Amino acid sequence: MTTGYRPVSDARSRVFAHPQVQAAWQMLDCGFAAVADVFEECLYAALTSFSKPQLDAYLEAARAIGKLGRGAEPLLAFLEEWPTVVAAASGDQEPMLPQVMGTIRAMQKSPNSKAITPFLQTLAPVARRLQSAEQIEVYIDIALNLMLRTSSSIHGHHITFPSPGLTHFFDQAPRLLGLLSTAGLKNWTDYGIRNYASHPERQEEYFRLESADSRAVVQRERHGTLFIDVERRLDLYLRALWRDSDVLVPYSTAFDELRRPIPYYDKLGLRVPDVFDDVPGVSGFDRYRAVLAHMAGHRRWSVAQIADNWSPLQRMAVEFFEDCRIEVLLIREYPGLRRIFLALHPHPRADACDPETTSCLRHRLAMISRAFLDPGHGYTDPVLLDFVQRFHAALAVGESSTAEIAVLALDYVTRTRRQSDQLAKLHFDDTVIDYRDDNRQLWQFIEQGDEEDAFDQERKLEPGEELKGLPPRHYPEWDNQSQTYRPDWVSVYEALHPSGNPAEIDRLLQKHAALAKRLKRLLDLLKPQDRVRIRYQEEGSDLDLDTALRSLIDFKSGVTPDPRINMSHRTDGRDITVLLLLDLSESLNQKVAGAGSTQTVLELSQEAVSLLAWAIDCLGDPYAIAGFHSNTRHEVRYQHIKGFSERWDDTVKARLAAMQAGWSTRMGAALRHAGHYLSARPADKKILLLLTDGEPADIDVTEPGHLRADARKAVGELAAQGVTTFCLSLDPRADDYVRDIFGKNWRVLDRIERLPETLPSLYLELTR
Repeated sequence: MTTGYRPVSDARSRVFAHPQVQAAWQMLDCGFAAVADVFEECLYAALTSFSKPQLDAYLEAARAIGKLGRGAEPLLAFLEEWPTVVAAASGDQEPMLPQVMGTIRAMQKSPNSKAITPFLQTLAPVARRLQSAEQIEVYIDIALNLMLRTSSSIHGHHITFPSPGLTHFFDQAPRLLGLLSTAGLKNWTDYGIRNYASHPERQEEYFRLESADSRAVVQRERHGTLFIDVERRLDLYLRALWRDSDVLVPYSTAFDELRRPIPYYDKLGLRVPDVFDDVPGVSGFDRYRAVLAHMAGHRRWSVAQIADNWSPLQRMAVEFFEDCRIEVLLIREYPGLRRIFLALHPHPRADACDPETTSCLRHRLAMISRAFLDPGHGYTDPVLLDFVQRFHAALAVGESSTAEIAVLALDYVTRTRRQSDQLAKLHFDDTVIDYRDDNRQLWQFIEQGDEEDAFDQERKLEPGEELKGLPPRHYPEWDNQSQTYRPDWVSVYEALHPSGNPAEIDRLLQKHAALAKRLKRLLDLLKPQDRVRIRYQEEGSDLDLDTALRSLIDFKSGVTPDPRINMSHRTDGRDITVLLLLDLSESLNQKVAGAGSTQTVLELSQEAVSLLAWAIDCLGDPYAIAGFHSNTRHEVRYQHIKGFSERWDDTVKARLAAMQAGWSTRMGAALRHAGHYLSARPADKKILLLLTDGEPADIDVTEPGHLRADARKAVGELAAQGVTTFCLSLDPRADDYVRDIFGKNWRVLDRIERLPETLPSLYLELTR
């Protein structure tokens, strides 16, 4: 059983306020206190996206995982990550959950049971890279193949040995899928199996990506343009140029050696390959653009036709002609697409197909398709040239229509048909146009019924089902030993801080009235006084008389007047945003050192933060206040005390008055989450001011320096985003580790009782 997670007798009898949560908890039948602490938030994440049958299946699977005897870790990983996995697969849980549970059972029955937890922990980041249920299933098949082919046994005995590389494979999978397609991952895995199946030590080294051989195979397999690397650009391209905001869903090209999948779209989104190789004259990204442009054109201009009275060969001809109509309209709107289409469209030779022995219909359709798009096609067949002229004449006066172009296509089939078109042997060379979709949307079949399948609707909370809290936000954590990130390792739960009595904060401010008076004099010196006019505004606080007079003269003269006749003002000199992050770990409940002192460090922090908030409010700088503490990597609590848009009023004071301390200090995750909000603020200078009384620590971490290294990495990440992190430590022994984490941006306060005076003064120095 995993160290640090011990079933406790009262966890199974935990009582939740909401009856739906209580019923789900009883269904889970779990005795782990760590699971009980986060169960309500996990259930909320599931309820917002799962239907009732999906939720029942989710809880039943979680119950089975909790009974494996592997401790709380795999159950926590499944509860937290599975809604994310399903969301990444467009809500398609049904095909994946049985496969995942089957994989877990296979590992449990084998010597590979220790790999269950890494498998579940990395499933969510893998799903976010793959973005479809089909590709996730391919990934699981790759993992099972690795497990079965690298586990071994002693001849003549039933003693078996686990796969040496399986857990390392799961650790590296998110990173590898950022570099490779699923086909590349399969090839990389197969290479390791073939060459190191009988060498456990070298196999571990290979799947840890530490051997030169392993890294070389990754470089060999890393080819083309991965969809995940250009997904955002493609989404923006689709929205900006084609005004289409449908979901992009990649499919795997890993196992379809004989029949390559074709792009298509359905009610779940636009389906595209997970990787595109460059071809002469066209990059992989441009190939994606061609695919999306073609499908967007169909969605805009094509109308489904009744297909029952047409033969398959006639439907093929209609598809070729309609594809060309769409592309001509696309080129008309964006002429630069012609170069890409012609570079990707095959140019069949006129004499390439023998009509005596082979069906040449595809060959003829590919030729006329090329001729429709390419004025310099070079074909001389009179029938082909006649239909090219008729095709362009139909489009010369407008967009034509699917029905009109279908009539032209059927006429072409009638004029050119041969007896050999019915032969089983088809000519395929230079006839496959791989940027075109499969045209499934172009046809309706009466015999299948007129009713259309209902689109899957997003699960909504019923009245009375409202639950507290937000779903967890997952962050990576730096592993200093392997010098890599552990993807989605930490779960951060954020919530609004509970409220107390705001009068307590007013009392603390009155207690430090003399200090506030001294600070006020400093604040008056720092507060910006200069106001700068912003002219030529359509809306503003004042009328710009010069511009207004010119506009009036233009109007009287019959000239269109300039409507920008207003002006506004802004304060010049400061553009600073600050987030004050408070360490609310258990150590803040200690008494302040000193003879006869009855005040705790937490109470002293309340005084200091109250003074600082008052001072920043006087300056007018945008600021926010938040606190954090942690109970293992599965439960980092981030509590909002004041938001950037909130005023310094009784509502905020009430939250500050209710501050409580407990648990541990997982600093890196809290810094990343605070930086997530701060980096999005529009400001020239962004400061994250951390107030803490100890070094990073948590009860599930035994390795010295691990969380310290992660916090240092988080500070570096924030610096790259333009956020300056400064630490004020109340630990007199903090000099060594705060220097290691924060570089030069730190100060240690040896006399804690001076905190109310020091914290506002420090802020003034940082923002002077």
